[in-house]
Amino acid sequence: MQDYRALKLLDRFEKVFSSFGVDYKIMRRILQVKLTMDGRRVPTIFSENTKNKNKEDSNQFIKSLWIYVLFGLFMIPFLFIGNNLLFQMSFFYGIFTFFIMTTMISDFSSVLLDIRDRNILFPKPVDRKTMSTAKMVHVLIYLSFLTIAFVGIPLIVVLAKKGLLFFLISVVNIILIDLLIVVLTALIYIFILRFFDGEKLKDIINYVQIGLSLMIMVGYQLLIRSFEFIDLTISLEPRWWQIFIFPMWYGANTEMILNGEFQLFYVVFSVLGILIPFLSIWTFMRLNSTFEQSLQKLAYHGKAKKRKRSKMGQALLRIICRSHEERAFFRFSSSTMKNERDFKLKVYPSLGFSIVIPFIFIMNSYDTDLNHLSASKSYLTIYFSLIIIPTIMVLLKYSGKYKGAWIFRVVPINHLKPMFSGTIKAFILKLYLPVYLFLSALFIVLFGVSIVPDLVVVFLNACIYAVICFMILKKSIPFSESFVEYNQKSNGGVLFGLMLFVALFAGLHFASTFVSYGIYLYLIIAIIFLSVIWKVAFNITWEKILS
Repeated sequence: MQDYRALKLLDRFEKVFSSFGVDYKIMRRILQVKLTMDGRRVPTIFSENTKNKNKEDSNQFIKSLWIYVLFGLFMIPFLFIGNNLLFQMSFFYGIFTFFIMTTMISDFSSVLLDIRDRNILFPKPVDRKTMSTAKMVHVLIYLSFLTIAFVGIPLIVVLAKKGLLFFLISVVNIILIDLLIVVLTALIYIFILRFFDGEKLKDIINYVQIGLSLMIMVGYQLLIRSFEFIDLTISLEPRWWQIFIFPMWYGANTEMILNGEFQLFYVVFSVLGILIPFLSIWTFMRLNSTFEQSLQKLAYHGKAKKRKRSKMGQALLRIICRSHEERAFFRFSSSTMKNERDFKLKVYPSLGFSIVIPFIFIMNSYDTDLNHLSASKSYLTIYFSLIIIPTIMVLLKYSGKYKGAWIFRVVPINHLKPMFSGTIKAFILKLYLPVYLFLSALFIVLFGVSIVPDLVVVFLNACIYAVICFMILKKSIPFSESFVEYNQKSNGGVLFGLMLFVALFAGLHFASTFVSYGIYLYLIIAIIFLSVIWKVAFNITWEKILS
């Protein structure tokens, strides 16, 4: 088994782990196995490409980090905005926190909550604290790769332009932020696991995922609004609520050390920036055995509730899905999206973002002056809710229960069109439409009922966009692949390209507002185009799926 460089580096901290009561040798062996398994591609049930079987083990997550390197390049200008270090670095750390924490919620929370290795480790003489610590270090190893990819080049620029001291302060601050993000996320889950169990626990965890996503977005906005721009100078008026915006803690210590600002505000924030991460780590190490024991609750599924299908729902389903096969796949997809925890952990945070993002752009455009909002065309910011569609379309092929997908090859399915169309309809009606209706209600309150035709057009464009995403993305049987495959594959470039269609739809919509009754003409064109593209998009054969 390969001895990884990350583990060799970890060996230098053996005494630290041992001081917390962790059996380091066993933890190291667990991590070695986990890292080895991470580097192995799990072949899907429909994969007949034998080339991958002879391919060397390689961790595709590492190969996909280029997209974070690209994002990191865009952070460099923020290091040189003005001469206010508190603003510069708070903003820099705020962007860093946003990317790292969203990745933590969407990709690594499922690792923290994973209970699949318990059947192997529990019968063995392995301490629960060791197991939990191994899981946390596993996340930190990958988070360190992500961090280096994201801020590596900006830190090199800092070293070249601002000196060694600035560089060292930035490195320490980034390490502290990483630790704080991981441990705080784990502590939140410990709290939830302590008071809930069964199916209710799994639902609560999903709600927390959405809540954390929303808090990140709101916190980022509060960070920006903590500073005032007056005559090209940046000023800060301390407020009590700024103490909860932890990127400002690390901006404050940079200002204090490099510019000698030893006011109470800077001292308090700097102390918090060092004290809270280590206090969080100490708290977690005290509670991690409890955390590991509480995870057992996730294995309890509870009693399945039988729900009667309403006659109205059945009638509506017959209108939406014309054939028996399409209705069957609609029900199957709806049930999977509603009940599968792994799928919800990936998708629900994205739904939370789609609610918040349009309002953030409105707030940034009008700041506190909303008097002229109803007369503007800012309702077109609702198009930002569409950017989650490509990501979810990709996720529709993955499942935690993917091994059951062999049934698709056994049942006599001659045409795949009902399978794909039923799944896409289930996604649109069960996942996207509720979010969109909620957004639409809020937009009608802000802009008035006159935008209802515009909202209908946006929804039609969302349906068209979903079909276009399906046509461009690689085809696969719904819910037939493991989430391990998703974590190893990089779809960043394709997803970024698909987002350009959102700009196209918004641009055409904006142009239609300058023509008399243009929105109604656009509405008719959208209906016709959706009808045509829907008929041709799902004519997929088994040969194309297996190729």
